[in-house]
Parts: sequence; C-alpha cells; structure tokens
Amino acid sequence: MFELFADQPLLPTLWFAVIGFFWVGYIILDGFDLGVGMLMSRIFAKNEKERRLLLNTIGPVWDGNEVWVVTAGAATFAAFPLWYASLFSALYIPLTLALLALIFRAVAIEYRGKKDSERWIAGWTLAISLGSFFIAFLVGALLALTSTGLPINANGDRVGGAFAWLTPAVFMGGLAMVGVSLVMGLAFIALKTDGEVRHRAGAALVKFSPLLVLPVVVWVIYMQVTTGNGISYALTVLAVLALAAAWFFASRRSEGKAFSGFAVFVGFGVLAIFLALYPNVLPSTLDEAYNLTIANASSSEYTLQVMSWVGLFGIPILLVYQSWTYWVFRKRLRVESIPDAHDATELATRVTRASAHNA
Repeated sequence: MFELFADQPLLPTLWFAVIGFFWVGYIILDGFDLGVGMLMSRIFAKNEKERRLLLNTIGPVWDGNEVWVVTAGAATFAAFPLWYASLFSALYIPLTLALLALIFRAVAIEYRGKKDSERWIAGWTLAISLGSFFIAFLVGALLALTSTGLPINANGDRVGGAFAWLTPAVFMGGLAMVGVSLVMGLAFIALKTDGEVRHRAGAALVKFSPLLVLPVVVWVIYMQVTTGNGISYALTVLAVLALAAAWFFASRRSEGKAFSGFAVFVGFGVLAIFLALYPNVLPSTLDEAYNLTIANASSSEYTLQVMSWVGLFGIPILLVYQSWTYWVFRKRLRVESIPDAHDATELATRVTRASAHNA
C-alpha cells in the first residue's frame, strides 16, 4: 500500500501533507461558521434574537478560522510556487470573486450591529448569508478544479479563454462545500445553543444531512474511481463509517459526538481526495505529461528545509492558541442571554455628552 510514496521526494511529500492538513482544518472550522452564516437567513432563524444568537456562536472564532485558508495559501506559494502560479493564472476570475466574498462577509459581520434600524440589520444579515454561501461555493469549486484538473500546457499556463475552467467540476465542488458547511453549521448550532434553537438545529441535522452530503460523496467517489489508490480507498471507507456514526449520534441528540463525527467524516473525505490526487498537485486535462507534481512544482530543498523548521514551531502554536480560544468560549448560549439591541451611534453620543458634562 505504501509503495505510492517509495519513489517520491520526502520534503515535497511532507509539505503536500501539511497543505492537506491546513485545508482539512479550514473546511471543518470555517465550514461550520459559513454554515451558521447561511442559516442566519429567515429559512432557519425565526426572529432577530435568534439571528443574533447564531451570530454570537461564531463571534469569537470566525476570523481566527480564516487563518487556516491564509496559511494554506501561503504554504502553497512557498512550497509549490509553480502550483500556486498556475492556479492563480488559470483561476483569477473565481479567485477574485472568492476574495471579494470574504471581504464582503467580514464587513457585514462588523457593521451589522452598528445601527438599531430594522432595514440596516436586514440588509447586513442578507449580506452575511449571501457572502457565506458564495465563499463556500467558490472555495469548493476551486478545490474541485484543483483535484480534477485544468487545461494547462507544459509551462503550466492555461490554454483557452478566461472561462476555460467552467466545467461540471465547478458545480460538484461548489455544492459539496455548501452542503458540508450547512451540515457542520447545524451540528455546531446544536452543540453551542440551548432551548428551541438547539432542538430545531438537531432535528434539521438528522433530516437533511443525508441529502446535504451527497455532492461531497459524489466528489470523493469520482476521485477514487478515476485516480484512487489503496490508501485513499481506506480513507474513504473510514469517512463513510464516520458519517454513519455522526448521523447515529445526531439522531440521539448527542451533539458533541455528532459534531466530532461529522468533522472526522470531512477530515477523512478531504484526505481521501488529496491522496487520490497524489503525487500530482494539479493535473492537466490536455496531456498527463503536463501534470504538475510534487516533484516538478516544488521549491528547492533548502527552502523546504527552512519552512520545515518554521512549521515545527509555528503549527503547534497555532493549534494551542485556537484550542484555548474554543475552550474559553465553550459554554452554550440561549436566546434569553442575548441583550436588547442598542444603537452604537446613539451610545457614542451618550458617552461624548457624559464626558463633556463631567468636564
């Protein structure tokens, strides 16, 4: 089974695994807060208090979760510059849209509570839901295109027009990431809240998760059938077992075990896709001879050695800091614990008047 790694260079393989690890972390962590963002729409949340409750569940962690995608991108740039360059030249339109969606959502989260106006809040709530949807869809589409291939030539340059990347894989990956985000979002809401919202999220998770995970199941099976190997098949089996266990625990309202089970399912599923792709990092749909691999797309041995020393200390610090953050904000939230809304502009005016009066 491990003959797959026998003829491959060690450090590029190590950094391919590290990048896969960062993507697993991003899809699990940012996946659930994107799901919560989508669920803030009227489809799930019944009133403004419930929408604020959902926003408070991800408030302390959502921006920290995005560190994982930034780190994955930076690691790809440093360890596999040719892979990074080919992706950005071939996919500059969807990558630009994804970047705009990330900015749009971040601004919406920050500005939503700045004014106590129904129209203002409804507008920014819609922005959070739409931004979360488009981020999830575009990230899934980009990962699917990376795994199924792009029309690149021997130099790693895209062949065809600006929309040569628009293939069925875009919709497969996009729907897969949206579905996974909604499942993780429902599991997280059931884990982090109490009362009516908790029970509603748990019931929706049991009812809709089999349908929502279908696109990612199709993606994993497609990769195994086309380029799978012994290790990726084994990971696929583990992912299926984790999914069955997660649904079992969700049906018995064991929220912690259900969330962990879905996270393990996502982790094994993403790793199965990465291992099916290995040793390629970006296949060419024109000719297999043009495939970018861990060997021909990687940085020099010296660069990878320096990166390995930095990662040896940096990655544990990242894990410890994020674990501490989740531990500090581990308690469940209830609608009753959400205070009445206030107008930030009016509050600032009051503070200014009070300061002037005291002077």
